[in-house]
Amino acid sequence: MTGREDGFVAGAEALAFGVLIFVIGTLVVVAGWSVVDAKFATSAAAREAVRAVVAAPADATTHELEQRAVAAAHQAVAAHGHAPADTSLTVDGPPLTLERCRDITIAVHVEVRSVRVPGFVDTARWTVSSRYRQLVDPYRSGLDVEGWDHCGG
Repeated sequence: MTGREDGFVAGAEALAFGVLIFVIGTLVVVAGWSVVDAKFATSAAAREAVRAVVAAPADATTHELEQRAVAAAHQAVAAHGHAPADTSLTVDGPPLTLERCRDITIAVHVEVRSVRVPGFVDTARWTVSSRYRQLVDPYRSGLDVEGWDHCGG
């Protein structure tokens, strides 16, 4: 007898279980990739925030430097597809000022939400952070001569 389908009934639950495992596995990979993608975004945002400060006009105030840093970070994060509203920025060290050889370090933090599957996965949030550091050019024009004290020489 050919064409019997007796064995199909015994394997039907394995097919449904396989699809369920595939869907959950895909969601785990997507959640993991969202964290990796956020790391790329925070790295770019921290780098651009520091560069915006270091390249600012020599007579910029601390408030103007902070505004430049935040605007550059938000623009970089948005270019990577993340919401600027989920982004925060912290300055390591004293308030931002432009002095020769001054170490400017800025950290950018982005909150990442997991993919939500009703009944299976609750909403989880991770904070992804990156830090970038750069020195103000010691030979930059327009800065006070007293700043040489920070250059170590």
